[in-house]
Amino acid sequence: MAGERILVIEDEADIQELIRFNLEKENYKVSCHPSGEAGLKAALAAPPDLVLLDLMLPGMDGLSVCRRLRADDKTRDVPVIMLTAKSAEADIVAGLELGADDYITKPFSPRVLLARVRAIRRRSVDVPAEEQSKVLRRGDIEIDNLHHEVRLAGRLVELTLTEFRVLETLVRRPGVVFTRYQIVDAVKGEDYPVTDRSVDVQIVGLRRKLGRHGALIETVRGVGYRFASGI
Repeated sequence: MAGERILVIEDEADIQELIRFNLEKENYKVSCHPSGEAGLKAALAAPPDLVLLDLMLPGMDGLSVCRRLRADDKTRDVPVIMLTAKSAEADIVAGLELGADDYITKPFSPRVLLARVRAIRRRSVDVPAEEQSKVLRRGDIEIDNLHHEVRLAGRLVELTLTEFRVLETLVRRPGVVFTRYQIVDAVKGEDYPVTDRSVDVQIVGLRRKLGRHGALIETVRGVGYRFASGI
């Protein structure tokens, strides 16, 4: 959404300028920082609407920055898109497990960058009006769209934005089997490039955070996932 503030933590000046030019052309307000320490300080001082975070940074690396952002109440819900020159699955998975919402592998095109930013911001702010006041309940699980909260038997559970959307998608239609790609479409929009593994990582994180209730998210081998019916 134009006018929103995007904080870029990237040490390569040419990539900084590429990002700044293309985002400002779309009327986003952009601030760039060349190190993890500087970017983290700026984010905590004035939480932005989105963070673009390089993983390979001098000093404090991107994964450490992401961990600190998620640990602070002021920035725990700020969407984070990782920028990485690494295509290794382990690096992407590590960032997602720490709570990053998305990733872009370098080199990337400006069109891909803008599409990812728009998709993340739509997920953050666009809740259908008819759903805003609804609280979805399945057994001990309560999903509050208006306040973007999940509770288990009244206890607040801290979820990332992506985890929240995945859980909501499954819980809203218990017993229905979703393929990994259907989950991606429901959470991030159609034609969104993502690996099967990254969906699996979100499910693993959800199950862990839901404790014994995590077993309600069932694996359907060779197909995908479903939320247990009859709850």
